[in-house]
Formats: sequence, C-alpha cells, structure tokens
Amino acid sequence: MTVEMHNVTFDCADARKLADFWAALLGWSVFHDDDPEVVVAPSFPTRGLGLLFIPVPEGKTVKNRLHLDVAPTDCTRDEQVEQAIALGAAIHEDHRNEDGTGWVTMTDPEGNEFCIERSTVEKGGPQRGVFRLG
Repeated sequence: MTVEMHNVTFDCADARKLADFWAALLGWSVFHDDDPEVVVAPSFPTRGLGLLFIPVPEGKTVKNRLHLDVAPTDCTRDEQVEQAIALGAAIHEDHRNEDGTGWVTMTDPEGNEFCIERSTVEKGGPQRGVFRLG
C-alpha cells in the first residue's frame, strides 16, 4: 500500500492572514470559500502538495516538531530572507557562514518555524549523482 501527501496542515489563529503570508512567500495562490479553512497551492484543485490552514482557539506553545525548508528559485537566500521579513516573518536563528553556506531559521507571523536555504545556483547548481543536504 502507498499513500500520497495531500496537505501540510497548520493550526492557526487567523487562517486567511497566515495563508496570505505563505502564498506570498511561495508564489502560490490562496483558495477559500465560506468555510474557515483556507488552502494555499500552485493551483486548485492541486494534484500536488498544498498547505491547509485551520483556525483553532489555542495558540502555539512549543517548538515545532516539523517545519518546512524552502529554497529560492529566482533570487538568493539572503534576498529571500529579506522578502520573508517584509511579509511579516522574523529571524529565529541565523546559521549563515562567512563562506556563504548555511541557512536561516525563521518564524512566520504566528510563530511557526521554517528555514530558508541557499538556492540551487548558490549551491553550485545541480550535480548528477551527488546528494548533499543543506
């Protein structure tokens, strides 16, 4: 038996506001109706992974046990960090190194952690048969 991933779900206080943040960061679209749940995806219906935002009454109280890692496709890691800040994110931990390697751990407007990694170009482009995390 196999399954496919359908959504990554965020419990949140303001589903529409958080969905708007993630849609702007990812360059995806926001889809919603009268239901309080909001979907962010490249298209709808989507055949790939989407982000689902569900309003809940309780706030975030501890560190995420799961987070998203994103990498820019049309700018540098540092430019993406600046864009995320402009959209309402904050730097949580800065793991950038003097040699240009590393990543930045950030929090979205509701405190959910995510990391911004270097782009493929910054990593030296795709390399056949070589797999390197980070």
